Amino acid sequence: MIDKILLEKLKSNFSEAFRSINTNKFRTFLTALGIIFGVAAVITMLAIGNGAEKEILSQLELVGVNNIVITPIPDNEDPDENSDEEENNDSEPKKFSKGLDLQDALSLEKNIPSVKIVSPEIILNTYVINNGKQNSVKLVGVTSSFLESSNINIEKGKFFSEYQSKNALPVCVIGRKVEKKLFTGESALGKHIKVKDVWLQVIGIIEEKLISDKAQENLGIRDLNQDVYIPIKTFLVRYKDRKVISDDLSVSNRGRNQNGPKKRIPRGNYHQIDKLTVKVSNSNELKATAEVLSRMLKRRHNDVLDFEITIPIQLLKQQQKTKQIFNIVLSIIAGISLLIGGIGIMNIMLASVLERTKEIGIMRAIGATKEDVILQFLSESVLISVGGGIIGIIVGIIGAYVIEMASGIETILSLNSILISFVIAVIIGLVFGILPAKSAANKRPIEALRAE
Repeated sequence: MIDKILLEKLKSNFSEAFRSINTNKFRTFLTALGIIFGVAAVITMLAIGNGAEKEILSQLELVGVNNIVITPIPDNEDPDENSDEEENNDSEPKKFSKGLDLQDALSLEKNIPSVKIVSPEIILNTYVINNGKQNSVKLVGVTSSFLESSNINIEKGKFFSEYQSKNALPVCVIGRKVEKKLFTGESALGKHIKVKDVWLQVIGIIEEKLISDKAQENLGIRDLNQDVYIPIKTFLVRYKDRKVISDDLSVSNRGRNQNGPKKRIPRGNYHQIDKLTVKVSNSNELKATAEVLSRMLKRRHNDVLDFEITIPIQLLKQQQKTKQIFNIVLSIIAGISLLIGGIGIMNIMLASVLERTKEIGIMRAIGATKEDVILQFLSESVLISVGGGIIGIIVGIIGAYVIEMASGIETILSLNSILISFVIAVIIGLVFGILPAKSAANKRPIEALRAE
């Protein structure tokens, strides 16, 4: 019975509140603007945050949580730039380094306990031909450790066997995009493609991984779907081995003017391999292992620092920290907007109390209690915040889609973010409506009627 009476009272109060709000539509809309923008900001912010979190997780999967990447530094220095320094330091010629090679990879894997696997790669920008179709590709020489270090799987077919790798057989595994370009509507397994001057048999297709342009730029990740993979020994035997000094280079060195000034000829990219991915057993050992790798490689390279070591997970953590700061700033902006919206509701409700002094007096005179008056005005403030919240949800959803379309930033809407923002809007309407409601309830009936 009591619940029925309470429901009737609430229904009556909200009906009256709707009538009052409907009387001043434009003023009510201006009052709710703060709530609208605040709720929209919260939804948009959380959508951007969810998208950023998904991007971070996908990038983590691509680079590997426990990976350390070692890349060579080619010798492309212009000899004329430092000719004066070289003339003054003839007694101290630049030390010779053999460059990053397979022996380094074997030594690291054998001598450092924290290293789980080492995956070397040799990369050649070339072209592939099939049925008269020519496309640019990256030819990548890899070992059996490549799949584990890169977190990819074979979708169709198989990877290189030990026999194929050891005997440098002309076999390859290709990316899904390469298959789509060269073998439209048919399977590439068992067929042959010509990569540069060598015919290779396709024995496997790797699973397709979506890699954004941003990830490729920020983390130096290749689009694995567009590459052709062969055993690393096949690459060295059938294509190119940079450790083998060419006759042309030897002749050019012997043919220099012995009487002229000594000028060092840049060696270009003298490294046998182009990338070395080291997977560590425990992520807590990443930094320490990277330091050991650096010291060991420097010693093996005759104290020449001709390589660079990066830890992708640290780059991602820095990105994540930056995005968290961005989200905090957005949260503060959304909070300020909601706060301003609450203050706007309170100001309008206080003005409404002054305008409706006679109405309050009549309500009190015919028997309405203070609680009835408080409930009446609270109903109005809550109704304004509910309306603003609903409009804010619509604006927030549209805003999230507009941001994604305009900037390319992925946004992910969630039901939780919508519910949280709506509940906050209702609470703000309730909290900031208390003062005006109490102010109306404290007016005495006789004084209210006299004031009018």
